[in-house]
Amino acid sequence: MATSIKLSEDLKNRVARVVKGTDQSAHSFMVEAIRQETERAEKRRQFVADAYNSLAQFERDGMGYALSEITAHYHAKLQGRESRKPKLRSWRK
Repeated sequence: MATSIKLSEDLKNRVARVVKGTDQSAHSFMVEAIRQETERAEKRRQFVADAYNSLAQFERDGMGYALSEITAHYHAKLQGRESRKPKLRSWRK
C-alpha cells in the first residue's frame, strides 16, 4: 500500500535533525514512529475493552479483590518476600 503523508516544514526539519548523524533515514524513522504509535493505540484500545469487560463481569457476579490486599501483595513481591495471592470476595451485601 503506497501512502503519501504531507508534513509541515517544521516537522520535516525536526525529523531531519533527529536522524542526522544516525544510520536511520527520515523515512525509516517515520515508519518506526507510526508502527510504535499504532501498537500503543492498539494496546490502549484493548486495555479499555478489558476494563469495560471486567466492570461488566463485576456487575454480573459482584466478585472482586480488595485494593489494600492487592497493594500489600505486590509490595511484598517487589521486596522479594513470600506472599499469597489475594482471594476473590463478594462485594454484594
